[in-house]
Amino acid sequence: MIARSAQNYKKFIVQLTTLLIASSGCAGDINMDKIKQLESVQVHEYQGEKLSSISDFHENSIKGPQNVSIDTYKLRVTGLVQKPLSFTYAEAIERHANYKKLLTLDCVEGWSVKLLWEGILVNDLLKEAGIQPGAKVVIFHAQDGYTTSLPLQYILDKNLLLAHKINDVTLPPERGFPFQLVAEDKWGYKWIKWVTEIELSDDVNYKGYWEKAGYSNDGALDKPFFDR
Repeated sequence: MIARSAQNYKKFIVQLTTLLIASSGCAGDINMDKIKQLESVQVHEYQGEKLSSISDFHENSIKGPQNVSIDTYKLRVTGLVQKPLSFTYAEAIERHANYKKLLTLDCVEGWSVKLLWEGILVNDLLKEAGIQPGAKVVIFHAQDGYTTSLPLQYILDKNLLLAHKINDVTLPPERGFPFQLVAEDKWGYKWIKWVTEIELSDDVNYKGYWEKAGYSNDGALDKPFFDR
């Protein structure tokens, strides 16, 4: 008898609370769109390894940091594909699996940073677009006009990331927001920032911005970065 009475009392309290909230208008006043998420916090260690800081980069872009509008941004996959694609920032991230990888970026200027990169696979984008038989090279285009290229087979073999986060923090504008290519085993000039377009091509002799100035088109870390 006591247990049933306690149970009935608890039920009454729940019903009364619900009625009071509804009648006071509190439930209707909650606007979920106005609830803001707290800013993400940069991690400084991952799986026992110390990470560099986002601020450890040197600014060496050709036109300074780019401020890309998320409202108008599109990531396009073009060229020798069966179906050209275009994604908003959210679509690119949410429609594809996301991965994390700990990698070091080595710059020809002599500095390096070890960071936790997070993003989507370039492979997933290419496969979704459908690779035409004649494609041999992937040309990456950036918001500031910068370009660089990499062999298609290298990209397929390496499962390269198109990163939207470093150290668990969304890329800030100076680091390449919305996306930076994580070109592992390549010198830093291949790690293109502010990526807007991924173009499949058959032009194996294509040269990007720094490659036209004499930098190695291969860009491999185990080779000289400057063609002489």
